[in-house]
Amino acid sequence: MSYQYIGSELELFAAATNWKAYLAELLRRFVAGRVLEVGAGIGSNVSYLHNNLVREWTCLEPDQHLARRIEERLASGQLPTSGRMITGTTASIDGSAQFDTILYLDVLEHILEDCAELIRARRHLAAKGYLVVVAPAHQFLFTAFDAAIGHHRRYNRARLRALTPRGCLLTTCLMLDCAGFFASLANKALLSAALPSKRQIACWDKLLVSVSRVLDRVIGNSFGKTIVAVWRHDD
Repeated sequence: MSYQYIGSELELFAAATNWKAYLAELLRRFVAGRVLEVGAGIGSNVSYLHNNLVREWTCLEPDQHLARRIEERLASGQLPTSGRMITGTTASIDGSAQFDTILYLDVLEHILEDCAELIRARRHLAAKGYLVVVAPAHQFLFTAFDAAIGHHRRYNRARLRALTPRGCLLTTCLMLDCAGFFASLANKALLSAALPSKRQIACWDKLLVSVSRVLDRVIGNSFGKTIVAVWRHDD
């Protein structure tokens, strides 16, 4: 059965270069060897997180149109030569396939059965490998934008901790973008926009992300609009 992504924000957030660079600084140490990016979209994360420790980067995308765009970018050399494309979900992957890093970058919230999804991912995670989730934080910030792009939920530390797959240890769980948190709170209270404008994304990326880069460390990543969780396969 074919799948079509209902969101329309991928192009907007692809332009959020400061945010992607900030995330990459935090996550790159977990990215090595054989990498699987679940829900790769249009491939906009690859160039930020790919590094010289990566042997192979597999983009997994269920939307055929988005998958074709990644294939075109691979063919044209816009993405690293170690990249390859699989059209489908984690259920489409060969049962024997193993990865050293499995990434869910703003993806898990789109999956109805998130617990079952991480259990399935765990079967493909190599020993000492990392399972990385980046997701929107705080259910009270759920807005028309979340609904419009197919989010089922937002997360907090307790909810992610409860999703820990058997044999995995939660090694990192922190909040990011404290300045963006207040912008999201204002949108929830005042605007409730179904989709941010290019100008809003540019303002957030250029101004608020720069502020968050400093303040997130000062407040010990205690709150923000994004949550990051990293599990290590310890079996």
